[in-house]
Amino acid sequence: MDRRLSTVAGSTVILYLLFFSLPSEVSSASFKIVNKCRRTVWPGLLSGANTAQLATTGFTLRSGESRTITIPQAWSGRIWGRALCGKDPQTGQFSCLTGDCGSGKVECAGGGAKPPATLAEFTLNGAGGLDFYDVSLVDGYNLPMLVVARGKGRRPANASSSGGSCSATGCLVDLNGACPSSLKVARNNRSRESVACRSACEAFGDPQYCCSGAYSTPDTCAPSPYSLFFKNACPRSYSYAYDDKTSTYTCASGDYIIIFCPLPYTSQKVLSARNDGVPLPLVNKTTMYLPSKHPNAASSPGSVLT
Repeated sequence: MDRRLSTVAGSTVILYLLFFSLPSEVSSASFKIVNKCRRTVWPGLLSGANTAQLATTGFTLRSGESRTITIPQAWSGRIWGRALCGKDPQTGQFSCLTGDCGSGKVECAGGGAKPPATLAEFTLNGAGGLDFYDVSLVDGYNLPMLVVARGKGRRPANASSSGGSCSATGCLVDLNGACPSSLKVARNNRSRESVACRSACEAFGDPQYCCSGAYSTPDTCAPSPYSLFFKNACPRSYSYAYDDKTSTYTCASGDYIIIFCPLPYTSQKVLSARNDGVPLPLVNKTTMYLPSKHPNAASSPGSVLT
């Protein structure tokens, strides 16, 4: 073979191997789920419509443990924490006092969270090639949750030039003790301990709180005093159906850390150094709702730090 032809052929093979060894434009995402709560949490995972279920749909995560899951490209769905779970000694059925998915097992197997539950919602590789994500309290609240996005430093070919801000979002504070009495979920009939906080829609079924019927548009459905209870404490979280502008965030090809029961002050100190440019803080430092130690605190706005 002519030496020049041999050189060209060798170069072609090298380029071919390099091309096919490069990562695809849109790769899978890494979701690290961390439990910083003092008790066990059972994460649940639900894929959205027309999206295949993940290899795991629910598992046990003891205090201090973490688990990393590979999420396929173009996935959409939600992640939440189930709490106060156990098996019925007679039937063997597994259930949770908050966030239960109704499967009777640790795996949710396609079942969603029963409200109230704090939800982390994701659409990966969505419009403009960006990931869209939020932490929603629209279905109520049961656990503090933080989502930290880490961009991979590259964008899919169809991603917008901005690449998203990859901002952190979530609700870092415990709202159960401060939950209004009309929304609180008590641990049992004998206990005054609040273990979850319902949305006004679930509690009252009123169209003005559910943004339904005559209130089904952004112009007719405004924030209510109940949704503002969530929004004031957790400014970046979704508080009602039309809270998109201050609650949905984007990142190009991100990896994500989902933390249950993050420490508010530590998280805020660390995340303030990110300088992500988002005008709303993660924690409202002017008015922060915290559980009160007083037995009648459920009917009050809770302790306030200024």
